[in-house]
Amino acid sequence: MIELRVLSEDDWPIWRGLRLAALAEAPHAFGSTLSEWQGEGDREERWRARLAIPGSHNVIAVIDDRPVGMVSGVPAETADEAELISFWVSPSVRGKGVGGRLITEVERWAVSDRAAGALRLSVMPDNGRAIALYERHGFKDTGEPGDLLRDGVGRKQVLVKILRGAAGNRH
Repeated sequence: MIELRVLSEDDWPIWRGLRLAALAEAPHAFGSTLSEWQGEGDREERWRARLAIPGSHNVIAVIDDRPVGMVSGVPAETADEAELISFWVSPSVRGKGVGGRLITEVERWAVSDRAAGALRLSVMPDNGRAIALYERHGFKDTGEPGDLLRDGVGRKQVLVKILRGAAGNRH
């Protein structure tokens, strides 16, 4: 059974463990690097600050008391949108519904807590498996240029999902 847990700042060691595992397992999938979060970057106050982003919703998936996935919902630049960030699922449980549960939880938060009409995310353009998962959950490519990649040439792909049930977006 997949259990979802919302984390607070005090849960930073759990978030730290998952995030470091994510950056080690899938370095190509994130804008941050493992080295940026290790050594001098591996400080309790930094991890706490990450979980204390104002208005954020930080969630982990747990199976058999073992954290196996993570995601955050954060307010977007515009008030009627939210953003899905820091999404990762352990390879040991991929294909078992963990990713879908995490995405659905951020959607629920975006509608109920943020009254967001849309949920946005950025993904590496070569991360076909993640893009396929997002598309199965109703996300569509915006065609907008995302943040520059490390190579200074390529850009992240920006996806958006219009959320049903959001204030001003009733269907």
